[in-house]
Amino acid sequence: MSENGKSSNTEQREFTIRALILGLLMTLVLGGANAYLGLRAGMTIAATYPAAVIGMAVLRLMRGSLLEENFARTVGSVGESVAAGAIFTIPAFVIAGLWTDFGSLTSYLLSSAMMFCGGLLGILFVALLRRVMVEDQELPFPESTAAAEIHIAGRRGGSGAKLLFTFMGIGALVQIMSKLSVFASSKTAIVGMGKTSIAMMTGKMTTYKQIDVLGATSFSTPEVAPAYMGVGFIIGPRLAALNFAGGVLAWGLFVPLLAYVLGPSIIDTVGLQPDGADGGVVSWATLAGGIWKFFVRPIAVGGMLVGAGYTLFKMRNSLLKGLGRAVGDVRKAATQKTATERVDRDLDFRVVFGGIAFVAISMVFLYYYFCGSWGGALMSTVVMVITGFFFAAVSGFLVGTIGSSNNPVSGLTVSTLIIAALLMVAVGVKGDEGVAAVLGVAAVICVSSAVAGEMLQDLKAGHILRGTPWKMELGNIIGVVVASFTLFFPLLMLHQGGVEATGEGFGGKQLPAPQAGLMAMLAGGIVGGEMAWPLVIVGMLMGVALILVQVKSPMLVAVGMYLPFETTFAIFCGGIARWALDAVCKRRGYNEAQMARIGNAGVLVAAGLIAGEALTGLAVGGLSYFQVDLPQIFTDPSWILGLAILVGVGYLMVRVPTQHAGDPNDAAPPAAVV
Repeated sequence: MSENGKSSNTEQREFTIRALILGLLMTLVLGGANAYLGLRAGMTIAATYPAAVIGMAVLRLMRGSLLEENFARTVGSVGESVAAGAIFTIPAFVIAGLWTDFGSLTSYLLSSAMMFCGGLLGILFVALLRRVMVEDQELPFPESTAAAEIHIAGRRGGSGAKLLFTFMGIGALVQIMSKLSVFASSKTAIVGMGKTSIAMMTGKMTTYKQIDVLGATSFSTPEVAPAYMGVGFIIGPRLAALNFAGGVLAWGLFVPLLAYVLGPSIIDTVGLQPDGADGGVVSWATLAGGIWKFFVRPIAVGGMLVGAGYTLFKMRNSLLKGLGRAVGDVRKAATQKTATERVDRDLDFRVVFGGIAFVAISMVFLYYYFCGSWGGALMSTVVMVITGFFFAAVSGFLVGTIGSSNNPVSGLTVSTLIIAALLMVAVGVKGDEGVAAVLGVAAVICVSSAVAGEMLQDLKAGHILRGTPWKMELGNIIGVVVASFTLFFPLLMLHQGGVEATGEGFGGKQLPAPQAGLMAMLAGGIVGGEMAWPLVIVGMLMGVALILVQVKSPMLVAVGMYLPFETTFAIFCGGIARWALDAVCKRRGYNEAQMARIGNAGVLVAAGLIAGEALTGLAVGGLSYFQVDLPQIFTDPSWILGLAILVGVGYLMVRVPTQHAGDPNDAAPPAAVV
């Protein structure tokens, strides 16, 4: 028996109680952290690497085996995919006004049911596709190979876990200091335009009149948020700059332009309330915020819609190839004999098809509850099963090609939502019932696609490490059950915490939830006829223009418009830190092996900052939910101190990874053998 598990008949422990409990704990922690990050920044991070590092560190203390580490990582990472699917869709029920009391038992049961059905469906579809996809030599599965290498390298020792936990502590500390008002997380300034001359047409004459400009906007310093900086670091300077460009477009172009053109008339149009501090006058800050919320955000939704479509269009060859292979793969899998080798055994096909039938029947009743029509419920279920299977196959193919971090789950969900919405209109289900049914289909498919991609990634890593597929699949089913019936509570605490703190929950400034806002607006617009089409069309045309000028990711620009400016600014600062690290590495002439070690350390640093802040944010949200007020150290905290801390975090993001470059004569960890 080899230590790295190459023997198919190895006696290593694998599906153990301690590995399962550790995996379930990581599912809750990493799932909650990604829910926090996704609602605030519109992005999630793959949990495979943190789960691998944490599982490896804990189980090594218990003298655990390599296969136990693999099993714990598999179970631990599924919570992130359930959370990713959930935060893209479930808040849409609140944003669309369908659930006015998100804390009710009904909301909990419906949310949990959609997460459970979507997660279970994704795993069952993957059980049909696993063998042919993980053994396909044309699919490199880059992140799976990297995850397997983490485990193999861990057998030889390493400092990855210490690095991850250290920066989790730093992220948590900064977040706690911010919540205790040790420093101001950002500083907002109102920028006015002074006086100007405008042209006025009178008959054939053009005259000019000097007036006070009815235009101003607000800009903010970057929010001192390690999680956002971690996101910017991971996506890199180019994509972080695109995201920031969206914020500049929103607050530097659209807000002052609309304020100039519409002026005070906006106040009555959107019902802005006067600021008490200004003696009953609506301040420029309130006006600018109202313009951004009610005018700019619908424009951003149009841009996100085009961006999602463009992402799918760019991947059209991969999508078509994945769809074409899906039916053939199931046919191959169904005709193969039952595997006798441990490393080739999946869940029994009778269990798989029975589970799919159970999910389908359950969803018929759930969709009937939503729309009150058996025809609409059956139509929704058929759409869910068919699109769920194909998108699970496509999601797995894309993960095998480009990794789960680049998997366009939201784009696939938008496609499903539009199809479901048009079918609801066709069968005559409209109004709130139709919107609810459409969002229900989207929620299940979004969770299913996210779980399928993550599951195939973990199964490929397990294939490299010689893990047992059916044990990993069963472990993930348990993980999905636990995640589905517990992740509602982080969502509830964040939503209610936002309501208690600012009067806004999902869709507000603290929890923008951009993808959920997109889903809510599309479902309401197509089925309910409530979409602000002129503004959305403006955004769609803007998205087309971005494509024509060859912007790499129009979706990121649109998301940047949807997010608060201080959020996109902080993400941009993380991108700058990554650029600075790359520049330092280039100047020092590190070789390929050193660059690999620096890159791995950088990812762990960023992941630690994200997880530390996210977990602390969840704890603070829980305190707000229970109406526990934190003490405030300073009544007027300094934003200069906050900027200094942000610069300090950025310095560590550059300095610490370079300290892990190692000796130039040391080879990089050997690649895992497939």
